[in-house]
Amino acid sequence: MRTLLVTGPGGAGRTTVAAATAHQAARQGLRTRLITADPVGEVEDVDIARLTPADDFRRDLLALQERAASGLELLGAARLDADEVTPLPGGEELALLRALRDSAEGPYDLVVVDLPPAPRAVDTLALPEQLRRYLRRLLPAERQAARALRPVLGRLAGVPMPAQWLYESAARWDAELAAAQAVIDAATTRVRLVAEPTRAAAEALRTTRTGLALQGLDVETVVANRMLPDGSTDPWLADAAARQRKVLAEWPGAHELPHLGRDPRPEDLDVPAPATLPGPRDPWPVEDRLGEDGVLVWRIPLPGAVREELSLVRRGDELVVGAGPFRRIVPLPSAPRRCTVAGAGLVDGELRVRFAPDPDLWPQTR
Repeated sequence: MRTLLVTGPGGAGRTTVAAATAHQAARQGLRTRLITADPVGEVEDVDIARLTPADDFRRDLLALQERAASGLELLGAARLDADEVTPLPGGEELALLRALRDSAEGPYDLVVVDLPPAPRAVDTLALPEQLRRYLRRLLPAERQAARALRPVLGRLAGVPMPAQWLYESAARWDAELAAAQAVIDAATTRVRLVAEPTRAAAEALRTTRTGLALQGLDVETVVANRMLPDGSTDPWLADAAARQRKVLAEWPGAHELPHLGRDPRPEDLDVPAPATLPGPRDPWPVEDRLGEDGVLVWRIPLPGAVREELSLVRRGDELVVGAGPFRRIVPLPSAPRRCTVAGAGLVDGELRVRFAPDPDLWPQTR
């Protein structure tokens, strides 16, 4: 299964382009699903998964309340009724991740995902990895070693032990988040950016590209939406079209969609279909320069990054990388773990982190 994630600045038409992409793929004979939280009409031959975050949140909270019933009764907590449960912020993101996970189990050749607007989309894609990290820190698996004693203690106390369902819930959440993360990290997952060519959109796309690269995601296509016609005799329209062209010159290879003067339908837009056989993503390679200048270099592609917006902190066997408003904590490859950070620099859209071998940890040669 291939996955195409569609995002862009708010109001750029990303939902319509996502629907048009799904429509184009279905016309080519691909079994296609479209995941979206925004209103979209029926798209011919496309299975549409419409997100219902309010219903999902209500169902999950009531189910959790049932599983934790004994512990809540011990605390004297009053139960919530279904009609008083309203969704909290973040419900849409979690509903999207669940739909992404469930779609991976379906009979689809292509899943097109209408993500939230950028840069919120980058935060959504980073969510599974972040939440799994929090679960591992707050409820580490090694502390479940005494699980066998909990039923005994529960019988002695006469009530189920709350810690048992808590660890069981954490394990279930971790498995669900891991399944969503596996789709995001898959070599067959790509991103399509949609924007109107304006200066503000250009800056938003630059930042979004950097954030996506920090998550290891490649941009497949940039779609320049609502392009005005060239050669108009109207001075205002001619000037607006010229400004669009100036911005578009900075987006080499962008696919242009014309301004139709009305709200388009998915079948009105001639969008490019996803590549049939996408290649694997470029890894973050470690360059061995031990024989040359005595260092290893970890190369992290960050297109669009600005030197002044970068931050880097070594934390044990992890590296905390910041790029503008985004941050990611990544485990170090095995060789750099036995090294100290000797410096870093941004070169040709790559963050190159230099590591010098730590004599106390590096294998000694005779």
